[in-house]
Amino acid sequence: MADVAEIADVSMITVSRALRTPERVAPETRLRVEAAMAQVGYVPDLVAASLASRRSRVVAVVVPTIGSSIFSDTIEGMSDLLHGRGYQLIIGAGSYDKEGSESVITTLLGRRPDGLILTGSRHAKRARRMIEDARIPVVEMWELPPKPIDSAVGFSNRAAVRAIAAGLVEAGYRNVAFIGPSEGDARATQRRQGYADAMVRNGRTPIFIETPRPPSQMEHGAAAVARAAREHPEIDAACFTSDVLAIGALFQCQRLGWKVPGRFAIAGFGDFEIAAAATPALTTVSVPRYKIGEEAARLILGRIDGEIPAGQAVDLGFEVIWREST
Repeated sequence: MADVAEIADVSMITVSRALRTPERVAPETRLRVEAAMAQVGYVPDLVAASLASRRSRVVAVVVPTIGSSIFSDTIEGMSDLLHGRGYQLIIGAGSYDKEGSESVITTLLGRRPDGLILTGSRHAKRARRMIEDARIPVVEMWELPPKPIDSAVGFSNRAAVRAIAAGLVEAGYRNVAFIGPSEGDARATQRRQGYADAMVRNGRTPIFIETPRPPSQMEHGAAAVARAAREHPEIDAACFTSDVLAIGALFQCQRLGWKVPGRFAIAGFGDFEIAAAATPALTTVSVPRYKIGEEAARLILGRIDGEIPAGQAVDLGFEVIWREST
């Protein structure tokens, strides 16, 4: 650090401040410090720094999977804001079950992060106890639990699918099904409940076609339509728990020679890029994936700095995008 300070012509305190709180250092000075660090190959000892300052400048996030693009925008949103404040993001890919996430949470808490961001609100008892014992700010995202551990940001998965399912009934579809996993994904379960709400309110009998446990794949959606053709030929529309399943179903309908819409209407969830590009374009639920990450980062930083009280729940809402597939 002394070498860096000499080359950059600043004090060691300024070098330390540029590393720990870069927003408090003039941009020109920060660039000189960064250039000096690159010149001498200086790598900060983050463990020692965290012991001295009681801050690691690290925020940990747990997502169910990195094999799907659904969480990539969310991670980008929080990363953009955290990096601008001098924090690093550690990503732990758990799974869609509580036990898998527990192992990842254990590992991440061992890194002593300043804050923890979790996907969802259902956690194993041991994991929840560890989180509470860590005494660090926590934000749960992609859901709005009635009693968050600390703070939460997301939307109502149940209300979103209730809205799109009710819209299909209002459009004249008589036998609307729900296609998705029945277990392994809390958010899929909430969407399933929203569909059931809409059917009961409209005097319809819910029709469920199950797909394998997540992560979902296009082939699962295709297989579900093949099953529907055999077991429920009366179905004329379906709500899918994700655009991935819905696009797979669309391909299967094309293979079967089914007109979409007409013979079969398809509604997805997520509004992925492929949804608008598909032929026909896919009706879906659009959720603010990037904004969820950005707001989660804002909440966690506010909690770390003591500027935001615990108990915040931010509802970012959703939008049903009606397109050609329905």
